[in-house]
Amino acid sequence: MNRRRFLSLLAGASALGAAGVGIAKPAVVNPCRAAIPLQLLDSPWLQQAWAGIDPAQVWDCHVHLAGLGDGGSGIEVGPQLSSPLHPVHYAQRLFYMNAGCAHNAPGKVDTAYVARLLNLCDALPEGFKVMLFAFERFHDGQGDAHPEHSAFYVPNAWAAKLARDFPARFEWVASLHPYATAAVHELKTAISNGARAVKWLPAAMGMDPADPKCDAFYRVLAESGTPLIVHCGEEKAVKGSDTQAYGNPLRLRRALDAGVKVVVAHCATLGSDRDDAGKMRPSFDLFLQLMAEPRAKGLLHGDISAITQRNRDVRVIRTLLERSDLHERLLHGSDYPLPGIVPLTSSKALARAGLLPQASVHDLDILREHNPLLFDFTLKRLLAWQGHSFSPAVFQTRRFFPASQA
Repeated sequence: MNRRRFLSLLAGASALGAAGVGIAKPAVVNPCRAAIPLQLLDSPWLQQAWAGIDPAQVWDCHVHLAGLGDGGSGIEVGPQLSSPLHPVHYAQRLFYMNAGCAHNAPGKVDTAYVARLLNLCDALPEGFKVMLFAFERFHDGQGDAHPEHSAFYVPNAWAAKLARDFPARFEWVASLHPYATAAVHELKTAISNGARAVKWLPAAMGMDPADPKCDAFYRVLAESGTPLIVHCGEEKAVKGSDTQAYGNPLRLRRALDAGVKVVVAHCATLGSDRDDAGKMRPSFDLFLQLMAEPRAKGLLHGDISAITQRNRDVRVIRTLLERSDLHERLLHGSDYPLPGIVPLTSSKALARAGLLPQASVHDLDILREHNPLLFDFTLKRLLAWQGHSFSPAVFQTRRFFPASQA
């Protein structure tokens, strides 16, 4: 079942619940439990997950901030996520908030979301950090912002403030549109304020990575060594305008030729794009093609966030596990809060596909109820296919990000 159909069903379930019709909540709702049970901390699967890993080197490089803008954050929620007239996207927002355990905090959603995330981090070993994403608005080709076409907006200032306030657990990632008049100045400011990377979601934000208008932006990224994290492949979580083609991995060649370090979010594991001959091919295949090109050497990487979700082909996971030659170029990311959306990832389905030990499923499912961040990390550490698993280097991501200039 693809995520759009799945969320349509969730929207219907939400409507039934609002009408007073009983539904089986535990199957779809994150119970947001607190401290991890002591007996689970002794689980052999958790012990196996941390074996050979230095927690101080583990930075989850794909973590979203969310909220309603009710806590001075400056967050904005666009009409597609805030109105029941858009039931699929409206249901998505409800489940994101539930996954972040901020759904029962009227008037304090922004701060409740952050408090929960900080609590999850504090349950992990000292040194573990998450990289918080700002999220830019949709812009047109002239560089003008259009809130009416923006799913949501998370200001750079909010992500930066949280990283300053909680430096033991949070780093931050800026989000800036390269077409905007002040883009280069704002990029330099973000870097000087400690931004570790820049995040783009071209289909939702409206930038074409192959556009010459990006060149000045690319020069600053290359000169500073600041990585660019780009969502490639189909985008289902948010929608900006009819710009899906901007997520084609091959459109990143211009950034690579400019010397920019690029991270392809999710390894482009969803959707299809046109290859150089104009033929539609899986975006993941185009990602692998680009990884093999000489221009990509030392510059192109992929993050493994979301690869275990139900809407991904298990053959993609098998390929990434088998390609040990790529592991030094892969980075751990969780796509939080999505690991907390219970139906999106199934430990049982992964075990049935031969990718997880069947005996680990029970502990993993309980762990997710208490700590989706640790669940996602443990799940990916346990993934294996015919003797192949992700190397520790995939999870020890701190090495990739430059020292803060703050």
